[in-house]
Amino acid sequence: MNIILNILGDNRYKSAFTAAAVLTLSLVVILGTMNTNYNSKMQLSNAQQVGSEIGTNPTQLTLPELFRKVEGSVVQVSTSTDGDNANGKSGLGSGFIYDRDGHIVTNYHVVASAIGDTNRLVSINGDSEITVTFLDGSAYNARVVGSDQFSDLAVLKLEGDHIPYDKLVPLSIGDSIPLRVGEQVVAIGNPYGLSGSMTEGIISGLGRMIPSMPESPTIPDDMAPTVQSPSTYSIPDIIQTDAPINPGNSGGPLLNTRGEVIAINTAIFSTTGASAGVGFAIPSSTIKKVVPSLLATGTYQHPYIGIVGTAITPEIADVLGLKEAKGFLVTEVADKSPAHEAGIRGGGDNLIRTLGGIEINREGDVILKVDDKSVRKIDDILTYLEREKNVGDTIQFTILRNGGTENIELTLGPRPVQPQLSEFRS
Repeated sequence: MNIILNILGDNRYKSAFTAAAVLTLSLVVILGTMNTNYNSKMQLSNAQQVGSEIGTNPTQLTLPELFRKVEGSVVQVSTSTDGDNANGKSGLGSGFIYDRDGHIVTNYHVVASAIGDTNRLVSINGDSEITVTFLDGSAYNARVVGSDQFSDLAVLKLEGDHIPYDKLVPLSIGDSIPLRVGEQVVAIGNPYGLSGSMTEGIISGLGRMIPSMPESPTIPDDMAPTVQSPSTYSIPDIIQTDAPINPGNSGGPLLNTRGEVIAINTAIFSTTGASAGVGFAIPSSTIKKVVPSLLATGTYQHPYIGIVGTAITPEIADVLGLKEAKGFLVTEVADKSPAHEAGIRGGGDNLIRTLGGIEINREGDVILKVDDKSVRKIDDILTYLEREKNVGDTIQFTILRNGGTENIELTLGPRPVQPQLSEFRS
């Protein structure tokens, strides 16, 4: 099963990702940027702020009240690339005011074409420009000050000496961790270039996973849309919503009824590129960890373990002789990774049988807990690391090995840019 990601609204950015450890959906469209003919795209949205004036009142707002409070803080983000052969591209997404210093939070994939090796406004396809437009039509140039493809987040900085201070009203960042399915949410952005659009819905799912951006934002022109790209990591702890979001919503905020950003809209499940009522958003817990690092250093280091495996199913439990179908079976360990250094064991060559394309053997460790958190699938490990751990932290795995349980400590390392393993990865 493949997940098709249409990135930046241009055929050069279309690719397919293996979905084994990512989603059980058949098609996910990145709302990213879109070109001037509004081809289907995938857009992500995100929001955060420290010391914001908006959303400090805990009282729930009516929808008109909510829109009036936040409308001036949601912006349109557009990119334009001249290109070397008159084959320039334009992209369109959303973003929101993060602080009074003129920083804007948006999706990585919205501005990927304008990110060079030094995070400046230079693309490998030619000179690129980023323009941020407010709801009243005033527009300003911006530059990328930090980006992270693995969480699909980027931070822009407005440029110029004459930006009115009263326009820089940050949105308040809420808490996504206690969210419940069924809570009302609102999405604000620029679907199909229609600025200042608001849609409403509910949180329809929690703890989803979607693939992150590939290492390179560009794919050769002659590469077919279904050609498999290099392997990629997954973004955990994703919020699912039925609030309608479409190409151009990427990078815009998903808000609670107090006007607080609880996520940034980033992708939709769709067979057409338009909203089918299943949207995905990066939670504010991720925004709160990643964005400060992007502001301080321009990058963010994700904690890394270096394992591949599969959740224990009843069929696998039967093959391994386990009494209960729980835990995560390690089938492969990346060489010189933190897991390798700690002595975590993969499957080795003692193959028992293959289930659904996964090689099962008796030598792989079964991870039952990470610290005091029970583990039933890789999502549990990834979400725990994303929320609570950093590079250099020590964690403890409780594993099942040779019929008994053992505790193994592991020091988290920085995630390699190029994935070393091909399926379920941390």
